[in-house]
Amino acid sequence: MSFSSIRIITEDVDRLAAFYELVTGTAAERPAPVFAQFTGTAATLAIADRATVGMLGDAVSPHANQSVFVEFEVSDVDGEFARLRPEPREVVLAPTTMPWGNRSALIRDPDGNVVNLFSRPSD
Repeated sequence: MSFSSIRIITEDVDRLAAFYELVTGTAAERPAPVFAQFTGTAATLAIADRATVGMLGDAVSPHANQSVFVEFEVSDVDGEFARLRPEPREVVLAPTTMPWGNRSALIRDPDGNVVNLFSRPSD
Protein backbone atom coordinates (compact mmCIF):
# COMPACT_ATOMS: atom_id res chain seq x y z
CA MET A 1 0.00 0.00 0.00
CA SER A 2 1.25 3.48 -0.82
CA PHE A 3 0.05 6.71 0.80
CA SER A 4 -1.32 8.87 -2.00
CA SER A 5 -3.10 12.03 -0.87
CA ILE A 6 -5.12 14.07 1.56
CA ARG A 7 -8.26 15.74 0.25
CA ILE A 8 -9.86 18.76 1.89
CA ILE A 9 -13.54 19.27 1.12
CA THR A 10 -14.52 22.92 0.93
CA GLU A 11 -17.29 25.23 -0.16
CA ASP A 12 -14.78 27.57 -1.88
CA VAL A 13 -12.15 25.75 -3.95
CA ASP A 14 -10.80 28.98 -5.44
CA ARG A 15 -10.18 30.61 -2.05
CA LEU A 16 -8.55 27.53 -0.52
CA ALA A 17 -6.46 26.83 -3.62
CA ALA A 18 -5.21 30.45 -3.59
CA PHE A 19 -4.17 30.06 0.06
CA TYR A 20 -2.20 26.89 -0.62
CA GLU A 21 -0.65 28.48 -3.72
CA LEU A 22 0.65 31.20 -1.40
CA VAL A 23 1.91 28.64 1.14
CA THR A 24 3.57 26.32 -1.38
CA GLY A 25 4.71 28.92 -3.89
CA THR A 26 3.30 26.76 -6.71
CA ALA A 27 0.21 26.96 -8.86
CA ALA A 28 -2.52 24.43 -8.24
CA GLU A 29 -3.32 21.94 -10.95
CA ARG A 30 -7.00 22.57 -11.85
CA PRO A 31 -8.40 19.66 -13.90
CA ALA A 32 -11.95 20.88 -13.14
CA PRO A 33 -13.49 23.98 -11.51
CA VAL A 34 -14.54 21.88 -8.49
CA PHE A 35 -11.05 20.43 -7.89
CA ALA A 36 -7.48 21.60 -7.31
CA GLN A 37 -4.36 19.69 -6.37
CA PHE A 38 -0.76 20.19 -5.36
CA THR A 39 1.39 17.20 -6.25
CA GLY A 40 4.44 16.75 -4.05
CA THR A 41 7.22 14.20 -4.14
CA ALA A 42 5.60 12.02 -1.47
CA ALA A 43 1.87 12.75 -1.74
CA THR A 44 -0.78 15.08 -3.12
CA LEU A 45 -2.84 17.71 -1.34
CA ALA A 46 -6.24 17.77 -3.06
CA ILE A 47 -8.95 20.37 -2.59
CA ALA A 48 -12.45 19.53 -3.75
CA ASP A 49 -15.85 21.13 -3.70
CA ARG A 50 -18.51 19.59 -1.48
CA ALA A 51 -20.36 18.59 -4.67
CA THR A 52 -17.66 15.99 -5.40
CA VAL A 53 -18.74 13.96 -2.37
CA GLY A 54 -22.47 14.68 -2.57
CA MET A 55 -23.35 10.99 -2.57
CA LEU A 56 -21.92 10.75 0.97
CA GLY A 57 -24.56 13.05 2.41
CA ASP A 58 -23.52 14.59 5.73
CA ALA A 59 -20.62 12.15 6.25
CA VAL A 60 -18.23 14.88 5.05
CA SER A 61 -18.58 18.52 6.12
CA PRO A 62 -16.40 21.49 5.18
CA HIS A 63 -15.03 23.57 8.08
CA ALA A 64 -15.40 20.65 10.53
CA ASN A 65 -11.80 19.45 10.95
CA GLN A 66 -10.58 19.52 14.53
CA SER A 67 -7.99 16.74 14.48
CA VAL A 68 -5.77 16.74 11.38
CA PHE A 69 -2.76 18.92 10.53
CA VAL A 70 -1.68 19.65 6.96
CA GLU A 71 2.11 19.69 7.28
CA PHE A 72 4.82 21.19 5.10
CA GLU A 73 8.51 20.72 5.81
CA VAL A 74 10.39 23.95 5.11
CA SER A 75 14.01 24.99 5.53
CA ASP A 76 13.26 28.22 7.44
CA VAL A 77 10.10 28.24 9.57
CA ASP A 78 10.61 31.83 10.75
CA GLY A 79 11.20 33.07 7.20
CA GLU A 80 8.15 31.27 5.81
CA PHE A 81 5.99 32.50 8.68
CA ALA A 82 7.11 36.09 8.03
CA ARG A 83 6.53 35.68 4.28
CA LEU A 84 2.92 34.63 4.87
CA ARG A 85 2.03 37.55 7.18
CA PRO A 86 -0.52 39.18 7.39
CA GLU A 87 -2.11 36.09 5.80
CA PRO A 88 -3.09 33.85 7.58
CA ARG A 89 -5.31 35.76 9.88
CA GLU A 90 -5.29 33.12 12.61
CA VAL A 91 -2.01 32.00 14.11
CA VAL A 92 -2.33 28.91 16.31
CA LEU A 93 1.34 28.88 17.35
CA ALA A 94 4.03 31.40 16.36
CA PRO A 95 7.39 29.85 15.39
CA THR A 96 8.45 27.68 18.32
CA THR A 97 11.04 24.99 18.93
CA MET A 98 9.15 21.88 20.01
CA PRO A 99 10.38 19.59 22.82
CA TRP A 100 11.43 16.96 20.21
CA GLY A 101 13.55 19.52 18.35
CA ASN A 102 11.40 20.44 15.34
CA ARG A 103 10.72 24.13 14.79
CA SER A 104 7.04 24.70 13.96
CA ALA A 105 4.60 27.46 13.18
CA LEU A 106 0.91 26.54 13.19
CA ILE A 107 -1.59 28.59 11.21
CA ARG A 108 -5.15 28.07 9.98
CA ASP A 109 -6.18 27.97 6.36
CA PRO A 110 -9.33 29.87 5.31
CA ASP A 111 -11.50 26.84 6.19
CA GLY A 112 -9.99 26.54 9.68
CA ASN A 113 -7.70 23.56 9.03
CA VAL A 114 -4.43 23.66 10.97
CA VAL A 115 -1.33 23.99 8.79
CA ASN A 116 2.07 23.14 10.31
CA LEU A 117 5.15 24.70 8.75
CA PHE A 118 8.05 22.80 10.30
CA SER A 119 11.75 22.12 10.02
CA ARG A 120 13.71 19.31 11.56
CA PRO A 121 16.66 20.01 13.84
CA SER A 122 20.01 20.24 12.07
CA ASP A 123 22.51 17.53 12.80
